[in-house]
Amino acid sequence: MNVWLILLAAICCVTGIGAVACARRMIRRSNLRLEKMVQAAMEGSFQEERFDEDIHSATESLLARYLSSSQSSLRSLEEQRDKLGRLLSDISHQTRTPMTNIRLYAQLLEEQELPEGAGSLTAELIRQTEKLQGLIEALLQSSRLESGLLVLHPTRGDLSAIGARAAGQYRSLAAEKGITILLELAPAPAVFDEKWTEEAVCNLLDNAVKYTPEGGCITVRSQSYELFSRIDIADTGPAIPEEEHAKIFGRFYRAPAAWKQEGVGIGLYLTRQILAGQGGYVKVGSVPGKGNTFSAFLPRALTALSEI
Repeated sequence: MNVWLILLAAICCVTGIGAVACARRMIRRSNLRLEKMVQAAMEGSFQEERFDEDIHSATESLLARYLSSSQSSLRSLEEQRDKLGRLLSDISHQTRTPMTNIRLYAQLLEEQELPEGAGSLTAELIRQTEKLQGLIEALLQSSRLESGLLVLHPTRGDLSAIGARAAGQYRSLAAEKGITILLELAPAPAVFDEKWTEEAVCNLLDNAVKYTPEGGCITVRSQSYELFSRIDIADTGPAIPEEEHAKIFGRFYRAPAAWKQEGVGIGLYLTRQILAGQGGYVKVGSVPGKGNTFSAFLPRALTALSEI
């Protein structure tokens, strides 16, 4: 724009006001043409219209090459995602039967009279088989969410019901560690996919049970606000350092202090993906000596969902 101002000043000095008015019209037409090009590029309808030697034609040519390159890169990225999704799907399908058979044979071995020490090895074999199968399924779910193959279907519901069902699934596991699960559920209307939102909350509960020490407590709360409803999973485990808060939602990230615990570092990542796919989000707060609170937020209305 500075170039045009300099040109305008030069014209004003040399040729007078009439020429200035003409120059202004030229600048206005030039700006309108540039705006038209940008608007067409944003709408995906851009095409080169002129093939002469002026600056606008050169700009059109440059913009056309850029858009063509961007579209090619996007198609390549989508193709790679499709290939990855198909690969993970094939792996999941092809390994399901062998993994089931390994677990079955290991369970049959447990029922036999085995040499001393063999029982613990058989139990470990079963555990590792289940861990591997869980990892494969988690990777498949993640791939489907990222590629759009797995479509979420949000409808109106109450998050408090999701919290109650998820807590019910983990009561026995928590009881084995002497952990108490408390419910503080209030009506929390929201728009969400029931199946996948429950899985997201279960991922948070699974983490809470895993990292809460024996004799601890987990509290499941729900609350409603003007635009969002919220469900909390609060534990009394070791507080997560603040510098780890953003990292723990990354794929395969394991905090240095969590190396002794079972897991592959994908549960929180999946939770974030599921909530984001519905216009929601997840965050964590930690208080040293008191524990952590993972909070899942989901929109209360379909209009709020569409605007995010």
